[in-house]
Amino acid sequence: MSPRPRKVSDEDVFAAAYRAMQRLGPGELTLAEIAAEAGVTAGALAQRFGSKRALLLALSEGAAAAAGEMVRGMRAAHRSPLGAVRAYAECLAGLASSPAALARNLAYLQIDLADPDFRAQLAAQGRATREALRELLEEAVAAGELARGTDTRALVGTVEVALNGALFTWAFYQEGPAARFLRNAVDAVLAPYRPKKRARA
Repeated sequence: MSPRPRKVSDEDVFAAAYRAMQRLGPGELTLAEIAAEAGVTAGALAQRFGSKRALLLALSEGAAAAAGEMVRGMRAAHRSPLGAVRAYAECLAGLASSPAALARNLAYLQIDLADPDFRAQLAAQGRATREALRELLEEAVAAGELARGTDTRALVGTVEVALNGALFTWAFYQEGPAARFLRNAVDAVLAPYRPKKRARA
């Protein structure tokens, strides 16, 4: 008697797909590879999602929906709002845990940019992330970590550009860990907005 097929949730499948994507580029990633990672058959995934593209699009939609809450969740783990912003920088640096990992992630980014359906989810993820980061900057102003009157809508755009640019710049030089490189980039952007310390009389 053959064993009953293992049942897994969509979240389990998405987690398995993400793990497989950390090892394999787009040309190497197959439903069979994802299925093996999830402990199910490729046929079961094909029946559930229809195709690798459909599965990855569903994964992208889930990432877009969860992006804002992921950033907000970092706030709970840090004493200060700017600490949470730095944590996000370190999280983004995870895309470049090694030069090979960054190359794989850039290959997936090419798909996100070229395919309109993936592109829409990429934009939604970006907007949600930007808004959650802006909330952290607003909280930093209220907490006195940033100067009063700071235009957080303008600043969050600068933070976003600096971090994405730093990721690519790290790839050129590969000097030290990417996490430190991105953390330094966000600190440099925020420095002019920090409250000026009053000189002692």
